[in-house]
Amino acid sequence: MNFPGCAAERRANGTMIHLRETELNSSSNLDYRTLFLFLEEWSLTPSGTNTKMFLISPVVCLMAGVLIIPTMLFVIFSRIKIRQETRYMLLGNALLSDLVYLLFYTVSAALNAAHLHLPKEACVLLLFLLAVAYCGGLFTAVAIVLDTYIAVLFPLHYIAILPPPRTKKIIVLLWMCSGAFPGIFFLVLWSTHSFVPCVLETCSVPVILILTLNGTGAVKLCFWLSATVIILCMSVIFCCYAILYFKTKHSGIWESICSRASVTFLMHNTVLFFYFFPLLALFVESFLCVNAVIRLQTGILVSLTVCNVLTILPKVLFPFLYGLRYREISASLKYLVRRKQLRPASPAPPPS
Repeated sequence: MNFPGCAAERRANGTMIHLRETELNSSSNLDYRTLFLFLEEWSLTPSGTNTKMFLISPVVCLMAGVLIIPTMLFVIFSRIKIRQETRYMLLGNALLSDLVYLLFYTVSAALNAAHLHLPKEACVLLLFLLAVAYCGGLFTAVAIVLDTYIAVLFPLHYIAILPPPRTKKIIVLLWMCSGAFPGIFFLVLWSTHSFVPCVLETCSVPVILILTLNGTGAVKLCFWLSATVIILCMSVIFCCYAILYFKTKHSGIWESICSRASVTFLMHNTVLFFYFFPLLALFVESFLCVNAVIRLQTGILVSLTVCNVLTILPKVLFPFLYGLRYREISASLKYLVRRKQLRPASPAPPPS
């Protein structure tokens, strides 16, 4: 679906692309409509840059995720002993969120690489599902850290604090928060008419993020509230890990660099670093681009790199660096592989 007004605007302003680029790269007071027209022209006719190259990472990560994540989910939910433990239920929830995000983001990136425009309603739905899946993974990451915190510092009361029925309610609450948090923002933007039809026609996450800080007050408010929530999540995770380290540094589990505790701690922090660093990079890039510290074209390339590479990468690293650290998960996967390899072949029919 194409919006006639947007198409007419593109044709009327097609010859002004170089003037707009010069103006946008030299001024910090950006006109929102002019900014969008430049971004759309750049996405359709990028100068010296093949944006389709950025599709490689989402496709490769989706293929890797489809190979490992459903198998791990099958292991978790098919074994009663495993699926009754809090840590495995949270792990399964995080894997499910990551798989959904990989699927929808790859679809979005493929549509934009093919220059296929979605209807406005379909674009809003796709963006909402992406936000829900990402929030689900983010909130579950915080829940996993809190679960580790309680298990290490309160081992005798762990079962009483987090029994399986309560964990299931927590997971439902996480999904409700994951839907309510972006849902409120979308309702605010919709009620204040802050959704620009041309922007929704493009429906590119990197482009929309570039436009965010140049939008209306409601858009900027949603952006900074999102940043605040992410910073709060990072603070909770950092405080939990810092307290765990100082509480257990005299227990002897950190004496060897190669000890299981040290390696697990390193793996957890590596995954969380990959989760949060892209968001920080995106915030810094958006701020620099809006204040004309960097060129707009550079800002778009940074946004594409962050969204299509850095944000996608932890989704596929999480099962390998985090999930396989659990002995029960790795042992079950090895058992499935051996069972498949040792499956007897059907005997050949006797010669006639």
